[in-house]
Amino acid sequence: MDRIEKALTEKGKKVFIPYIMAGDGGLEALKERLLFLQDSGADAIEIGIPFSDPVADGPTIQKAGIRALAQGITVKKVLKDIASYKTEVKIPLILMTYANPVVAYGIEAFAVDAANAGISGCIIPDLPLEEEDLVLAPFEKNGITLIRLVTLTTPKERIRKIAGSAAGFIYAVTVTGITGSRNKFSEDLAEFLTFVKSESTVPVLAGFGVSTEEQVEDVCRHCDGVIVGSRIIDLFEQNHLEGIRELILSAEKISV
Repeated sequence: MDRIEKALTEKGKKVFIPYIMAGDGGLEALKERLLFLQDSGADAIEIGIPFSDPVADGPTIQKAGIRALAQGITVKKVLKDIASYKTEVKIPLILMTYANPVVAYGIEAFAVDAANAGISGCIIPDLPLEEEDLVLAPFEKNGITLIRLVTLTTPKERIRKIAGSAAGFIYAVTVTGITGSRNKFSEDLAEFLTFVKSESTVPVLAGFGVSTEEQVEDVCRHCDGVIVGSRIIDLFEQNHLEGIRELILSAEKISV
């Protein structure tokens, strides 16, 4: 059991992972936001790395990435910043990036620097299962868990294959499309999440489109927890910190 899986299962409750964009609001805001989310009850935190071609990101996250890039934010700057206060962060930190920045950085160097910054895992949505060997060895060597994704359109046999050797948790994408708030989800979502959970030995977390307390509670009934990004970014931009706390705590209303 890796650090992420252990952290998500040891408390015996539904999991809430907020997503933030590194450098949105300035790199100096990153530490403050990480510690705030930790103190507000987040079980882990997903940190987006700004990228010029974010194919999985919706408008809110894209705009946050543009704001961060305008501040001159780079992968190296983010990792160096987090490394400077890593002992203050007690919950797992998971980077969300794309294959291009990792390759451009140098896969081995990226893994080493991420580990030195206290990063526990990495999500690379444009890296398919068949190409994981590109990063697996250096990631495993440095204790970085590669988080796999499944979607509503992933065939069941492929879900079984992905789940069969998954680590950390499985990221179950709740919509067919990019990130961003949704008014409602597919009627097939509950069945999809139930199936993924039945095939997985690690926690199954649902993300993309989850934005309200009601949606958090509804989705959590069918899996182990949620990942919320766009809504968290909006609330930080509005400086509505109490709204973030309430959203995080909403996951605890559902019994495991």
